[in-house]
Amino acid sequence: MTAPHGVLRMSRLFVRTLRDDPADAEVPSHRLLVRAGYIRRAAPGIYTWLPLGLRVLRNIENVIREEMDAIGAQELLFPALLPKEPYEASGRWTDYGDNIFRLTDRKDGDYLLGPTHEEMFTLLVKDLYSSYKDLPLSIYQIQTKYRDEARPRAGLLRGREFVMKDSYSFDVDDAGLEASYQRHREAYIRIFDRLGFEYVIVKATSGAMGGSASEEFLARADVGEDTYVSCSRCDYAANVEAVEVHVPEPVSAEGVPAAHAEDTPDTPTIETLVDQLNEAFPRDDRAWAAADTLKNVMVVLHHPDGTREPLAIGVPGDRDVDLRRLSGQLEPIEVEAMDETEMQRHPALVKGYIGPEVLGTQSKSGIRFLVDPRVVDGTRWVTGANVAGSHVVDLVAGRDFTADGTIEAAEVREGDACPRCGHTDGGTLHAARGIEMGHIFQLGRLYAEALDLRVLDESGKLVTVTMGSYGIGPSRAVAAIAENTLDEIGLCWPREVAPADVHIVAAGKDGEVFDAAARLADDLAARGLTVLYDDRTGKVSPGVKFKDAELIGVPTIVTVGRGLAEGVVEVRDRATGERQDVAVGEAAAHLEGVVRG
Repeated sequence: MTAPHGVLRMSRLFVRTLRDDPADAEVPSHRLLVRAGYIRRAAPGIYTWLPLGLRVLRNIENVIREEMDAIGAQELLFPALLPKEPYEASGRWTDYGDNIFRLTDRKDGDYLLGPTHEEMFTLLVKDLYSSYKDLPLSIYQIQTKYRDEARPRAGLLRGREFVMKDSYSFDVDDAGLEASYQRHREAYIRIFDRLGFEYVIVKATSGAMGGSASEEFLARADVGEDTYVSCSRCDYAANVEAVEVHVPEPVSAEGVPAAHAEDTPDTPTIETLVDQLNEAFPRDDRAWAAADTLKNVMVVLHHPDGTREPLAIGVPGDRDVDLRRLSGQLEPIEVEAMDETEMQRHPALVKGYIGPEVLGTQSKSGIRFLVDPRVVDGTRWVTGANVAGSHVVDLVAGRDFTADGTIEAAEVREGDACPRCGHTDGGTLHAARGIEMGHIFQLGRLYAEALDLRVLDESGKLVTVTMGSYGIGPSRAVAAIAENTLDEIGLCWPREVAPADVHIVAAGKDGEVFDAAARLADDLAARGLTVLYDDRTGKVSPGVKFKDAELIGVPTIVTVGRGLAEGVVEVRDRATGERQDVAVGEAAAHLEGVVRG
């Protein structure tokens, strides 16, 4: 049910529908939201909300408010213009790097436009509360945020200015945090059920937010930037960034020959290398496979303080390093592949033939070396010999080399074994794409310790408060819902978020049609419904009105036209296309029943 109620007349509504797609539209939701007159681009990643779009946004916000209020959370509102000091205390003034908008006032004071408000929430609670009796507490806001996205794209899905609901829980202990986390999780499920699109809950990384438990709510969408996997047998689901592969037990290297360097000419690919290995250096237990080769990939880390660090990542040769997955492990550090110029700064590295001998903090290169968790002691590898055209065969982890640590950076693929049940019940992973709609974290004490948020417990001892953080993107939800429900002819809003309950089209030229349509619109408004009434006359043909109605996507479309002579109007369900003739005198009551369910 939308609000406020009343009649929106198309003849006076500030809207202009377009027949052609905007040139910068990359995804269907962006294309249709602009064409249907919901948003207009102001600058890259920055959009103006037109009346129809603002109604959808406000409806989404109202759903969120109702469910947050229902769990006892209280709404407040922070400024968007924030001082530097709290973010400096938490370390995020530096950690955010170029991703925040920084500015200086006339007195040379440093400020930022808020990208998120953990520090401000923490300091506010510290200012007002000091006892365990004040907790638990959950507070939230719905506010515009700002992030200086390097590549804003896909309309509302990745912008530089966006609306976000962020809430925070404050508890005395971990048991309290777990209870608060579960209340928020259940509220999120109710919110997304009401918003009317398909979603999945997946394990996620905490990234720059820190904390322990972390889950994402992803809207299923082919255009989504997030890839997630789910198991064919159990209920395991995770963003690929958060997948932790099953770590095998160490194996015995007894009987494995000593490592030996061999000439391997004309092996430009892993496949050609494997073929040559099986021909010239066969194993006695089975054939060599791509997964027996150790590929050492060089990247450069850009730390928030501006320093650069080379890093080597060792992964089985049948997989590539997933830079997005690697970035998720290292956030807020930014990652890029090492280019030729950077490679030349490290003469110990022979491109294409890099091996563990010259990697690691204790090696002559001094470059940190992290490997895939599957590289366990006793495993047997073929890898570069640091000489062009040569590889080392029978190199054993733990016997012949030791890495500086492990990292989850190898690509996750369709059909991989499930980390939870794959090694016991044979579950495999299925990959799909989604749009991040909500993210919930058990932050723990990271920000409370940084900003000294403590309260007196029951025994009068000062204890550090433990926190949870819970975000939803209402403006992104507009695009995600559109993406999940649109069809080939236009938008198709779920009733809970639609800009109106009913769209009435006056299809005709004589006054009787318009009089009957206006009476029906007023009758519906009197019953508490919101009506979008296409009362345009003149050169606006019925065909144009019908196309606009399909494009705009109100869930129920009513045509008042030729059927009026027989005493009926046509009621059409926008989602299913089902049509029904309803007597004029019964139309208002019928439509009220349809809307209210």
